Amino acid sequence: MPMQQPIRWGVLGAARIAVKHVLPSFRSARRSALAGIAARDPDRARSVASRFGIPRTYASYEELLADPAIDAVYIPLPNDLHSIWTLRALAAGKHVLCEKPIAMSAEQARAIAEAAARCGRHVAEAYMIRFHPQWQRARARVAAGDLGEARAVYAWFSYDNPPGDNLRNSPAHGGGALYDIGGYALVAAQWLFGTRPERVIGLFARDAAEGVDHLTSGMADFGGGRQLVFTVSTALPRVQSVMLYGTRGRMTIETPFNPAADLPTRLLVDDGRDLYGAGLEVEVVAAADQYALQLDAFSEAIAADRQPPFGIDDAICNMRALDALFRSERSGAWERP
Repeated sequence: MPMQQPIRWGVLGAARIAVKHVLPSFRSARRSALAGIAARDPDRARSVASRFGIPRTYASYEELLADPAIDAVYIPLPNDLHSIWTLRALAAGKHVLCEKPIAMSAEQARAIAEAAARCGRHVAEAYMIRFHPQWQRARARVAAGDLGEARAVYAWFSYDNPPGDNLRNSPAHGGGALYDIGGYALVAAQWLFGTRPERVIGLFARDAAEGVDHLTSGMADFGGGRQLVFTVSTALPRVQSVMLYGTRGRMTIETPFNPAADLPTRLLVDDGRDLYGAGLEVEVVAAADQYALQLDAFSEAIAADRQPPFGIDDAICNMRALDALFRSERSGAWERP
């Protein structure tokens, strides 16, 4: 496929994350063209298509997957449908970028890997943060030794999702805080430490009526004295923060997960010389659309027929960590991914 030709994308579903974040990002993507959308409600699909200038709508997901004019699909469906439709898309010969979590277990993720290998197609899990330049700069500063030896990451991610008719409140659909946003803390720590967790443990508070975890904290041991502590919640005010502590300083990523595409971000680096900011350095990072960067990175991998930057093996490791945290809820002990 000539490198100058954009990859033609289809979207399975008109979920909020797609409409609010991903579909608008196609406008600024260089290598990715939005070609079609299918939704359970045809009127909803037509409305979204009109809003974003999508040339074609489909009566069903299957019809979209059968269209040879679609090269890759983006899947923002409920969590319990991720592996099902990823497998169907691969069987139809499509490359797949699937929202997180890519599956409900590492076993399902491994089945996706096997299918991708059979079909000769690429799959990635949509943790877009790793494409934002603020995370590139954060990792570069860690590698340069600006903070000394990286020792601890503390991550917080919360928002308020009231009880009610919402798939994020349904255990059957993979609802709850850990599945929805817990992976971001793990991915952030892996990115900064440059390695995987060796063992994890979690503390879960579940909604008595709906059964999903609405407040979950965890720890992960990355070996070599490196630790992650995190809290995620779907029942607290909207807050995001990631702090990395090293032997010679600390770094705060102010808006780590959902920075606005049109606003700069900041890294706050403090050498700890006092408690009042005398050693504070503020690095401003230019605005960037992390969703567009993610789309183009995946499109470029398709065009070059090479593995995307974070492929299915990465997704399997992410799912193993989530599986281990859920096991720790039952065992009350450390678990190995």
